[in-house]
Amino acid sequence: MPLAESDLSAFLSRLEAVAREAGDIAMTFFRPGARTAAAISYKGGGSPVTEADFAVDRFLFEEMRLLAPQAGWLSEETADSEARLSREDLVIVDPIDGTHAFTRGDERWAVSIALVEGGRPVAGVVHAPARGETFTAARGQGAFLNGARLAPPELSSLAGARVIAPRPLHERIAHLPQNIGLAPRTPSLALRLVDIAVGRHDLVISSPNARDWDIAAADLILEEAGVALAEVEGGALTYNRRSSKRGMLVAAPKPFIEETLAIARTVSKGISWS
Repeated sequence: MPLAESDLSAFLSRLEAVAREAGDIAMTFFRPGARTAAAISYKGGGSPVTEADFAVDRFLFEEMRLLAPQAGWLSEETADSEARLSREDLVIVDPIDGTHAFTRGDERWAVSIALVEGGRPVAGVVHAPARGETFTAARGQGAFLNGARLAPPELSSLAGARVIAPRPLHERIAHLPQNIGLAPRTPSLALRLVDIAVGRHDLVISSPNARDWDIAAADLILEEAGVALAEVEGGALTYNRRSSKRGMLVAAPKPFIEETLAIARTVSKGISWS
């Protein structure tokens, strides 16, 4: 049964507390500007995973089982199960989004947690403990950074906008008539997205193969802050699908999402992502 507005507000408060505690666990392994104290191993594709990822994942699984016992579970660090597909509700987590950054002492990583109801996130937290920042949102209740409400971006046009985009697109973007500038890449995709809401950059184009755990919480925070997130090919994002993989993603202030999607299609035409 969907959470009522008052219940959703209370749930978000508890979800934020869980995210902060998860961040505290990760921070015991984090070394600013230096290699992590956590043991590092590597997945099949070569991406790193640390004992901190697993410790946070275990903590979140136990805590979310208490907080949302009716929900299924999807996490980057837990083997997926099709059992979640039969659930109306789903918890989606990335214990440490931006593990590369975490391992080398770069503060741009985050704990990401979302509750999905009926295919859309209704509560989400992106907590970046090393940056001292916590983004939160609940459906219809606005988005917040450290308790301060986030206002919609004040972007009047795409002329001179700043975008984070994959390197293969940089040269093509540099020649666009809108004179769009390139912003430095943030390692965590969740932070890359929510940073639009605080004006660190204006647009994000993400290469294919992001996963739902990278984006679910950020999706809701953006929506509540007046920013749209969409796949280049396809309609509105829905969650708890059989596949957690995503195509190319675009985020932009809502008045400019269609124009930004058109730009992404243009600059990515013929690009091989393999």
